[in-house]
Amino acid sequence: MADEVDGAALRPRRAHESFVARCRSGAAWCAKTIGPGVITGASDDDPSGIATYAIAGASLGYGLLWAALITTPLMIAVQETCARVGMVSGAGLVAALRRVMPRALLLLLVGLLVGANTLNVAADVAGMSSSAALVTPLPAEAWAVGFGVLLVLIEVFASYRVFASIVKWLCLTLLAYVATAFVVRVDWLAALRHTLIPEIRLEKSWTATFVAFLGTTITPYLFVWQAALEVEEERSQGRRTVRQRRGATRAEVRGERADVATGMVYSNAVAWFIVLASAATLHAAHPSINTVADAARALRPLAGDAAELLFAIGVVGAGLLAVPVLAGSSAYALADAFAFEGNLDARPSSAPLFYGVIALGIALGVVADVMRLDPVWALFWSAVVNGFVAVPLLVGVLVAGNRGDLMGRWRNGRLSNVLVAITIVVMAAAAIALVLTA
Repeated sequence: MADEVDGAALRPRRAHESFVARCRSGAAWCAKTIGPGVITGASDDDPSGIATYAIAGASLGYGLLWAALITTPLMIAVQETCARVGMVSGAGLVAALRRVMPRALLLLLVGLLVGANTLNVAADVAGMSSSAALVTPLPAEAWAVGFGVLLVLIEVFASYRVFASIVKWLCLTLLAYVATAFVVRVDWLAALRHTLIPEIRLEKSWTATFVAFLGTTITPYLFVWQAALEVEEERSQGRRTVRQRRGATRAEVRGERADVATGMVYSNAVAWFIVLASAATLHAAHPSINTVADAARALRPLAGDAAELLFAIGVVGAGLLAVPVLAGSSAYALADAFAFEGNLDARPSSAPLFYGVIALGIALGVVADVMRLDPVWALFWSAVVNGFVAVPLLVGVLVAGNRGDLMGRWRNGRLSNVLVAITIVVMAAAAIALVLTA
């Protein structure tokens, strides 16, 4: 028997065996490598964001590709600060902001954040259900209810580890947009030129599209979710109390920074490819694009069934990833603001308010979709609210990141402070411009 085992071990691998072994090692590497930063970055490319990027490509062609280069370092700085605040303080972002911001202001911002998240959930569910209905015989309403039930069951009844493992794989569905760009015909030289050389137009439509691009990329729910996931990671390692979680080693901070940078680069790269694919196909045809379903539908006669299918699959995968993040960030924000128990590892019976917020947020989104709430309206107003909430929240994040009693030796560096300050100015200008161009 030993000789048989030794012989099998020495037998050269066949081609298919080598391929399977590489796939398994690659899957294991992905599962181990994808962390809170990658999950957060991928969730930023939700169906509402995909619609915004598709509209940018359809209306302006390659003209806004350069915006992804601008938002990447700003997102890295902001999300890394939020992650570090959560990791070092051992508590969520809103809990940290309670120490640097008037309570009345913080509660107002949390309320607006929850409202914007709910509108965003409604827009995302609409995008998912309408995209799924395009490529299946089931109606959009049935898909909306099915998605809602599935997401509530997973987020409420699964442990954090199970939930995290599911959303890690959903991050990879966004690669459908990279594939779409290679299915359609792209002018790569023009794309490279527009990526490296900013094109700015003093036109109302251009300003509105650019502001929407910023607003859907740098959003408050990501700030809260990023810090919350860092705390969840520490809790899953057995650090149950704030005292046990407080502080961080150099290796932990280094790993957190690499994870966040990877996630934000991935997020903006996917956004770049969505604009690219939309510009290459939809810009010349000038179809009416208001939702992701419009974009997917318009791709079929221009680029074939494969492009439409890939686009629709990407929307559904992005929604399955983003909707739990939106609902979860609302629950974390309220739990920190009102100091009630809540985390994704808690049993539903021990954290009824926390899970109730999650279930209610998803349910309201589904109901709004079934009742035919205009997703464009929901997307616009969520962007308006997020634009105004982001500015004071970012000021609080900047102050918290520099508090010695909160952060110790892991206070913000000069570069982080400069980039976060630039983000505050840019988001303030974007919020004002969004109202002026409405």
